Amino acid sequence: MNLRIVEKEDLALGLEWINNPEYFGEHQPLSQQSRGELERQYDRLTSDEKWFWVEKKNGTKIGTISYGPAGKAFDIGYNIIPSERRKKYGTEAVGIVVDFLFLSRDTVRIEARVDLRNVASQKVLEKSGFRKEGRIRKDMFIRGEWRDLFLYSILREEWKEPKILTKRIKSET
Repeated sequence: MNLRIVEKEDLALGLEWINNPEYFGEHQPLSQQSRGELERQYDRLTSDEKWFWVEKKNGTKIGTISYGPAGKAFDIGYNIIPSERRKKYGTEAVGIVVDFLFLSRDTVRIEARVDLRNVASQKVLEKSGFRKEGRIRKDMFIRGEWRDLFLYSILREEWKEPKILTKRIKSET
């Protein structure tokens, strides 16, 4: 599995996924965007925000992961296409982004929010070293109802050392 930065010419596939209710599944808000809206959103990304494709080794795009500032922390979000879920791609992608953010930024904390009903995503975060901090009441409007989310985080001192990036570099040499 690899991560590759989303380029502007890649936005057509991203738009297709965003506008497909199956892509986000039952734990994310329904979304409909035009190409122009997505391009404007992409153009507004700052140097502290990145969108990545999650790709299989053969280059097939199977999901996305992103990060952006949340106060003095970073917030991450990720999604894998339905046919590739439960194959550890999300856990590996989160591990790579966590390693990257702690190795390249002077941040003390990385956060993620997850629907209480999304047990699979909670497991991804827990396997990646995140701890559940608490419940955020009625934080997201999903499929006609306000839902509570869990807030997860990992602190620099809990992370301690790279887990994925160093393994990958060693195995490639």
